[in-house]
Parts: sequence; C-alpha cells; structure tokens
Amino acid sequence: MSVFKIHPTTQQYDWGKPGFTSVVAQLAAASGVPSLKDIDERKPYAELWMGTHPTSPSLVLSTNEPLSSHLAAHPELMGQNVIRRFESQGAERGNLPFLFKILSIRKALSIQAHPDKKQAEEFHRMLPGVYKDDNHKPEMALAVTPFRALCGFRPLNEVAAYLRSTPELAALIPRGVLTTFLDISSSSTPTGGKKKSALKALFGALMTTPEEKVTSQLDLLVSRYKSTPPPDKDIVDLVLLLSSQYPHDVGILCAFLLNHIHLSPGSAIFLGAGEPHAYLSGDCIECMANSDNVIRAGLTPKLRDVESLVGCLTYEAGEGGRHAVSPREWARGQGRLYDPPVPEFAVLVGRVAEGKEERWGGVEGPSIVLVSEGRGEVVWDGDKGRMEIGKGDVFFIGAGTEVVLRGGEEEVVLYRAFVEV
Repeated sequence: MSVFKIHPTTQQYDWGKPGFTSVVAQLAAASGVPSLKDIDERKPYAELWMGTHPTSPSLVLSTNEPLSSHLAAHPELMGQNVIRRFESQGAERGNLPFLFKILSIRKALSIQAHPDKKQAEEFHRMLPGVYKDDNHKPEMALAVTPFRALCGFRPLNEVAAYLRSTPELAALIPRGVLTTFLDISSSSTPTGGKKKSALKALFGALMTTPEEKVTSQLDLLVSRYKSTPPPDKDIVDLVLLLSSQYPHDVGILCAFLLNHIHLSPGSAIFLGAGEPHAYLSGDCIECMANSDNVIRAGLTPKLRDVESLVGCLTYEAGEGGRHAVSPREWARGQGRLYDPPVPEFAVLVGRVAEGKEERWGGVEGPSIVLVSEGRGEVVWDGDKGRMEIGKGDVFFIGAGTEVVLRGGEEEVVLYRAFVEV
C-alpha cells in the first residue's frame, strides 16, 4: 500500500509545555495511538517526532513495524532518484532524508548550532555518545502559534552599540578583543574576513569567560535592569526572562549578540550549518535533515561543547530577516510550499474546506503528512485506496502517489514534509 498511517513518538524534555497547553500533547492525545493517549498535565511535552531516526523511530501503525524496515523492504515507496541520491552519501536503506517534528516550547532551548556534513562525521567518530549520527542538520521552523527565537548574529553595529551601552557585557571581553571589534564594526573598509575574525574573537571570549566573572556581572546587570531599566524594553525583557530560567548562565548574554525575532503563525525561518540560534517560546513545525546532532554552549543543563561551537560557526552577521523562508504556491495542488535551499526536505501547508476536495499530484520521493485540524478522507489509486483522517493522524505517502483529500464537517489543515530530487 502506498498510503498508510504511522505512529509518531513524543519527547518529554524539561523545556516543553506541560500537559494540554502543549500542541504536541494535543495532537498525541488525538492521534488514536494507545500509547500516546494518556497525557499527564504535570509533565512537559516538548517534541513530536515523525521519521526514521534511530533515536525515536516511527512505526507503521497497522503492523508496529519500524517505518525504516518497511521502506527498506519496499524501495518503490522511496523512489529511485531519492535512493540513488542519498544512499550514495551514506544513508542506510529505508532511512528518510528528513526528520519531521512539532516543538512546543515553554522555556528557552540551548544556545546551539548544527555541524555541516564533514564536521558531523568527525564529531560522530570522536564522540559517538554525544553526536549520535554522522549527518548534518540544516533545519526550518514554521510557526504554528506566536513564536520567538534568537537567530543568527546581529549586524555588527548593533552588537557594538550594546557593548558601549552595557558595561556589564563589555567587562567580560578582554580589552584588545573589545577594541578591535569596536574599531572594525565602525569602519567601512575592513574585509568580510576581518569582520568575521573580530566577531569570532568576541564570541569566543564571551563564551569562555570564567563562571565567577559571568555570575558577578550578570548580578549587576539584572539588578540594574530591575531597578532602572534602559528604554530598550525588548532587550530588558529578554535578559530578565532568560535570567529567570537559567540564572547566571553565560548564554543570557547572547541576547546582545543574536537577533531576537518574533514569528507569527505561518512565518518560517531556515538555519543552515554553523548558524547560532535558540528557540525561546511557542509552537512550531520543524523539519530538518535526518539528524539529532546539536552543539550546545549555553542555556542548558546538558553537555556544553563550547570549543566545537565557537569553531564551527559561520560568523555571518546581519538582520534576522535574512533567515526567513517565504512560501509560494505549489505547482501540483493547493497549498503553500516552504522550500529552503537544501535537497533533503520541503514542507507544504494544505487546507481542505468543509465538504470540498483538493488533489495533490505525486512527487518523486516519500512524504509524511500530519493532520493538525479537522476530519476528512484521503483517497488514492483511482479511489481503490481510501482512509479516514483526523486531527493527530500522521500518514505516509509513497513516491509518485497522487492523492485526493476530502474535507468533512470542518476544515482540514495538513502539514506535508517531503523530499524530491
């Protein structure tokens, strides 16, 4: 069968939203999967995973067979072009090139970045217990509810302005590093390479500051912001929020170096290898290359690998809007297509009105579809295949399969992750 339901999995990390405040929990409870139905209001529900990553693989709902095993036994569901492209890069048979997720965030995630393919292979070889696969992890986040994130380095002149106006931050930077950065950030002549070197030296110095110095300066900063805050309400609120969540953590100070962005539902950002970021709050659809590699350096109780993070960043600086992904109309059916500049994945957002139907043309690779709202029906193979779908359902569509989606008594909203090469 070329269309079938699959069993997603949930992750209960500390930063997730509790109980039914979490979109992850809402969808898990609605999915009809027995093991996901019992939601504990006291526990955090952080992520819903849909894919073949060995850390938390999806299962074929009807057989409880791992999705990867089923796809390995039925390569036609993957498509020959996808198999040739990604198996030639070392992917195992039946392994999807992408990992599809929902995130529900109550508390800031770590200051982090993801390695490129070469770095991932090296990190996995050296520390397989930390970097659990050898793949890169470019990723896209698509807001489902109002969503906040730190995303990429700010323009250098903005960072310089904060260094001048925030003595507690400047006090943590060695004088030579600080002077060089301020000089370069205000000059129109330095090359891109010099600007990147100055930013790298600044960020590296900050993130490796001894803990006692960070603690003392953060105490001064938080006290000042609470008693006589400057007029920049955005940075004051952000610093105080992060300080309440991760007291005395050096990652709080990344608020001055990274863009603080606000996404409304339907807006999306893309983060390639080596781009520093931290998701702060909200719910989002996330799609990435099939990897779980994260290099962390702040705002986390988990292992920090500051040296690797400082070494792998691109040090591109600019407005946060440069990370935006704008949707376009999809050529093979109704919906908005978010297509970032990587071959592993694209995401389609589809809506089927009450009592209406929409046709999705076949794509040359595999797809995973999440139903986030409503109830309806999916039909394929000239009406020979038919399956009821509803909120929380996740289903697979094989390569080349055209489907017809039919709305029931309310609008159906779907998110489709797919690969096509």
